[in-house]
Amino acid sequence: MKKWRKLNGQKIELSIKEAVEKTIIREQTLGHKLKVCIGTDSQVRGGVAEFATVIVFLREKKGGFMFIHNSKEQRKLGIRERMIIEVGKSVEIAYKLCDLLDKYDVELEVHADINTDPSFQSNTALKEAMGYILSMGFVFKAKPNAFASSSCADKVV
Repeated sequence: MKKWRKLNGQKIELSIKEAVEKTIIREQTLGHKLKVCIGTDSQVRGGVAEFATVIVFLREKKGGFMFIHNSKEQRKLGIRERMIIEVGKSVEIAYKLCDLLDKYDVELEVHADINTDPSFQSNTALKEAMGYILSMGFVFKAKPNAFASSSCADKVV
């Protein structure tokens, strides 16, 4: 399993939970109000599905930055299954971090790269993905408001 990294390629050596906690403490010490958005996107290349999961740290009115994790699935996946795997990867990380984010009063959103417009293929997974995320108690965002998955993760997959 590949490690987490920063956008500049720098590897994150700590566990993701420790790295996020250290980051929150640093940012809050600097006076920034944070929000964390987690999203995953995927691309299929030569029959291999490549996934990128991102943890986006937004500083209120001060930009943001992200941590990135890439992974691959070596099997053929239908669009619906791939969308659900994306959501699963995001929820897994959100679940790992939610106690920490609560502790430091950091807002969390889980973003799904799923279109709310029924004319798009990804829409077939919308109800399942939304139900899954909401049932876990997380705030859910889909396209066009799911920038963590549709813009950030999309750039690094």
